Amino acid sequence: MTVLVLANEEQREELLAFPVSEEIELKWIKDPSELNPRQSIDACIDLLFENTKERIAWLANLGIPLIIINSVIVTLQEIERAFIRINGWNSFLKRPVIEAASVNPLLQKKTEMLFAGFGRATEWVPDIPGLITPRVVATVINEAFFTLEENVSTEKEIDTAMKLGTNYPFGPFEWGMKTGLRNILSLLTTLSREQSRYTPSLLLKQTALA
Repeated sequence: MTVLVLANEEQREELLAFPVSEEIELKWIKDPSELNPRQSIDACIDLLFENTKERIAWLANLGIPLIIINSVIVTLQEIERAFIRINGWNSFLKRPVIEAASVNPLLQKKTEMLFAGFGRATEWVPDIPGLITPRVVATVINEAFFTLEENVSTEKEIDTAMKLGTNYPFGPFEWGMKTGLRNILSLLTTLSREQSRYTPSLLLKQTALA
């Protein structure tokens, strides 16, 4: 199986955190313009996905039955394509489980088989903004910024307390830096349109936009 992967160096390193099956041949590119049109491709993983008409059309026109996109916030209902959504934010790809959403059950088995070739299991979640884990992590990060904003504790102390008290791999501020605070802010802003409890803290806004 030949798999086309659009990724930066950090995403590439995380995706290869587990041994890859010898049956998978990887073709790496960073931009659609780098694609060799003569290549025969069985699946595409777009970790650099952008929600633009041009990008969606380019992916659709590849003629590949299995298209997997890193789209944590934008849903498949909005994209209106039978792609597979995954949580491909930095720090999540190296986990042994890939969080994914689908509107086409026929593609789920193919997706599971593909990620098994990367040493991963696939966890199917609803096609909602933020999926599941990013929602939780974004909320934790937001609460940490509220705590810092109120001078309850310091950034370092909050990170240490969360790692020791909850066994998180990173403290909330560390996690925010790894995933990108602009991503966190964008997700919280989207979620807060429906539920006010996701309203981002002023300090988080200021830090993300600085």
